[in-house]
Amino acid sequence: MKRFFAALALAALAIAPVFSQAPDVSKILRELDDMGDFSGRDFSAVYTIVSQKPGEKETVTQARMFRRDGRKQFVLLIVMPEVNKGQGYLREDDNVWFYDSGSRKFSHSSIKENIQNSEAKNSDLTKRSLLDDYGVAATTEGTIGKYPVWVIDLKAKNTEVSYERMKLHVRKDQNMILKEEDFSVSGRLMRTTLFPKYADVGGKLIPSQILIIDELNPGEKSQLTLTEQSVAALPDSVFTKAFLEKVNK
Repeated sequence: MKRFFAALALAALAIAPVFSQAPDVSKILRELDDMGDFSGRDFSAVYTIVSQKPGEKETVTQARMFRRDGRKQFVLLIVMPEVNKGQGYLREDDNVWFYDSGSRKFSHSSIKENIQNSEAKNSDLTKRSLLDDYGVAATTEGTIGKYPVWVIDLKAKNTEVSYERMKLHVRKDQNMILKEEDFSVSGRLMRTTLFPKYADVGGKLIPSQILIIDELNPGEKSQLTLTEQSVAALPDSVFTKAFLEKVNK
């Protein structure tokens, strides 16, 4: 009997480190949400989106983005190419509007809509809440390049998100997403997003370079580069339909 309890104690000691290494996934997701949340101040930047499609000429879209996360407000103003200059998106709470500078009219849009002809969506540039929108289905370990990562499999809690399932590859030594895989309801891989570079903006680490790969159409991809980041206060008038109309006069 003594031998049995001794063996049991040794087994417990062997197992204990395994359990101690298990991640606190809720904490990881909370920290990731906080890293992309600029509530209490404004955030603005310029995104340059270079898109490639087989058999087509490379396209470049440049957009100036303004965010006020505390009020769920978001403005995206297209400045390049010239043919699309002045078009833009405005989010007011749960409503998203697209402004066509040609017709000078607004039409209802969606946070899920792609930006111009790129692989990027409006939701890629706005604040998101992983804890509110997703539940954890599984957590495993992996490696991205030289970095050990937690692979967190998430399943949507609502239909407001762009994708039903998501796999995040998060560095173990620092809460930074290196890779994201987005899936359809049926479990089909729709796209893969890589985050090779981050920048410190107002004390928060956010992706400064993003590569989005379309998994349904081989060869289609978009690279986003972030510049002119700022957390300076913005006028209230920026987050209005009048602003989009005014900048096009």
